[in-house]
Amino acid sequence: MLGVIIYHLLPYNLQGGYLGVPIFFVVSGYLITDLLLQEYEQNGRIDILGFYERRMKRLYPALVTMVLATAAYITLFERSLFVNLKSIIWTNMLYVYNWWEIGHGSSYFDRFNGESPFTHLWSLSIEGQYYAFWPVILVLLLMIFKQRKTFFYLLFGLAAASAAWMAFLFKSVDDTNRVYYGTDTRMFAILLGVGLAFAWPATKLRSDIEDGPRRMLNGVGLVSLLAVVIMFFTMSGQSTFTYHGGMFLFTVVSTVLVATVAHPAGIMNKIFSNPVFDWVGKRSYGIYLYQFPVMIFFEAKVTNAADHPVLYPLIEAAIILLISDLSYRYLERPLRRYHYSELPGAIRDAFSRNSRFGWKRLVAIPAVLVIVIALYGAATAPNKLPAQATALQNHIEKNQKQADKQNAQALKKQKAAEKRLKQEKDQKDAVKKAKLTRRERFVMRSYGLTKAQVVLARDTPVTAIGDSVMVDVSTDLQQVFPNAYVSAQVGRQIWQAPDVIKQLIAKGALANTVLINLGTNSPMTNQQINDVMKLIGKKRQVFWINTHVPTRNWESQVNATINRAAKRYKNLTVVDWHGLSQNSPSWFYGDHVHPNPTGNKQFAKLVAQAVLKAD
Repeated sequence: MLGVIIYHLLPYNLQGGYLGVPIFFVVSGYLITDLLLQEYEQNGRIDILGFYERRMKRLYPALVTMVLATAAYITLFERSLFVNLKSIIWTNMLYVYNWWEIGHGSSYFDRFNGESPFTHLWSLSIEGQYYAFWPVILVLLLMIFKQRKTFFYLLFGLAAASAAWMAFLFKSVDDTNRVYYGTDTRMFAILLGVGLAFAWPATKLRSDIEDGPRRMLNGVGLVSLLAVVIMFFTMSGQSTFTYHGGMFLFTVVSTVLVATVAHPAGIMNKIFSNPVFDWVGKRSYGIYLYQFPVMIFFEAKVTNAADHPVLYPLIEAAIILLISDLSYRYLERPLRRYHYSELPGAIRDAFSRNSRFGWKRLVAIPAVLVIVIALYGAATAPNKLPAQATALQNHIEKNQKQADKQNAQALKKQKAAEKRLKQEKDQKDAVKKAKLTRRERFVMRSYGLTKAQVVLARDTPVTAIGDSVMVDVSTDLQQVFPNAYVSAQVGRQIWQAPDVIKQLIAKGALANTVLINLGTNSPMTNQQINDVMKLIGKKRQVFWINTHVPTRNWESQVNATINRAAKRYKNLTVVDWHGLSQNSPSWFYGDHVHPNPTGNKQFAKLVAQAVLKAD
C-alpha cells in the first residue's frame, strides 16, 4: 500500500510502485480464503450471506462516503472533472468500474491528461467481484474435490492462464487499459493468494520449528523481499516485459514473500509485525480510497508544485493519513458493528427537536447536503465533453490538423532545401543576395529575428518531436521553419519516442536537425534519453527543449535529466524554455503549461535562435 502511495506522489522515484496492487490482491486472496476454509473446517459449511454482510459493512460505508463526497466536490469546485459523473458513481457502487474504465478512462499511467480522482478504484471493483463470486465457487469446489493439493494445482494453473491471457491481449504500451484494468487479466494475483491459502493454511503454521527449516524460511523471505524491492524500482508499467510475464513473475515472488510473512516462526513475520505497520494496515483501505481525491484536488489548486517537489507530497501524504485515520475511527470501525435495522430510527432522531440528539443532527445535515449535491451532479453531468471546447483545446486541435497537412509538403521541400544548403558554400554572401518575401518579412518582425536568421531558417530542414506543447506551438515553428516536419501528439511521453523515431526514419522524415520537447506528461530517466539519442545517431544535431510544467512535481527532475544528457552527448543542445518563461505567467493559458499566442512566439524565437546559432 505504501508503495502505491509513493508511486502516485513521486512516480519517478518508484516507477514500479503500482505493483503494490498485485501484492494487495495476493494478500486479499490468501486471507479471505483462509478464513473461509477455517469456517468450513469448524462448522462444516460456509455462511455465504454472513460473509456478504461482513464484507459490505467493512467496505461499503467508506466507499460510498468517498465517492459521494468526491462527486459533491467536483460538482461545486472542479467542473473540469464533471464528465461521466453519473456513470462513474453507479459503476463504483456496483463494483464494475474497472470494465467501464477500459472503454472510457484514460491510461492509469497518464499523470497529466484527464487524470481522475476515481481512477484507482478499478482495483476495488475487482476485489468486489472476487468477494461476490468466490465464496459460492469455493463451496462448489469443496463439494467436488477433496484433496488440498488438487486445489493448489488447479488455482496455479488458472493463474498462469490469466497471465497468459494478459500477454495475448497486450498489443502496445500505447494502450494498456484492457490488460491493466480487466478482471480476467488481473485475476492471477488473487488466484495465487487463494492457492496459497490451500497450501499454507494459517492454522497449520507453528512458531516452534527446527533451526534448519527456520533458516530456510528466513533465507527465502529475505531473498523474495529483496527481489520485490528491486522490481519496485525497476519494472515500469509502460514496458512490454511487464505484460509478457513480468507482472506475473513479480506476483509469484510476492506470493512467496506473503507466505514467509504469514509464518509465525520466520524473521519476516517479526519485521512486518510492528506498531507502525499495524497502524497503517488498519487504515490501509482508507489510505487507498482517499489518496487520489486528495492528490488531484490539492494539485488542482496549487500551481507551483514544481517549486516544492518534496514539501507538497509530504503535505498530501499527511492529509491522506489524517482523513484515513478519521475515517477509520468514526466511520469504518463503528459501522462494522452497526445494526442497520436501527437506521430509520437514527434518521428520525437526527431531525427531531429533542436536544439529546443534537450531535446526530450535526452529522446528518452535512451528510444529506453532500448526498443531494452529489446526486444533482450525477443527474446533470454530461456524458461527453461539451461542444464549446476551451480556447486551448480548439487551438491544439486546429494546429494538429494543420501540422499533419503541412508535413506532407515539408517532406518534399526538405530534400530540395538540403541540396541548396550544400551548394551555398558562402552563407554570408547568400544572405546578402537573398530577397525576403512578404511572408518572411512578417516572420522577421513577428518573431524578432534578423534577416540572416530568416534566410537560414528558410532552408533548414527540421523534425520536431513532442507532446501537446509542441502541437500548441507547431504553427509558429512552421512559420519560422517552413520545411519543419512536426510529429507531435497530445499526451505523448518519453517512452513512446523510440517508436516515433523509428517510424520517422522509415519514411525518411528524420532531418539532420531534430527538436524534442517531451517531459510535460511524465518524468524521464537517463536510460530513456540514451535510447532516444542512440536511435537519432551522432550525425544529427538534437535540440532538446526543457520543460515548463510548474503544476507537476517532476519539472525539476525532467530538466535535470536533460541537462545531464547534454553533458554526455556532444550533439545535444538544451534549449532553456524553462529559464526564459518561468517569470512570464502571461505567456501561458490557464493551465500554466501550454503557451498562448504570445508565448508561442517567444518559444519559436528561442528555438530559432538556438538552432540557427548552431548552424
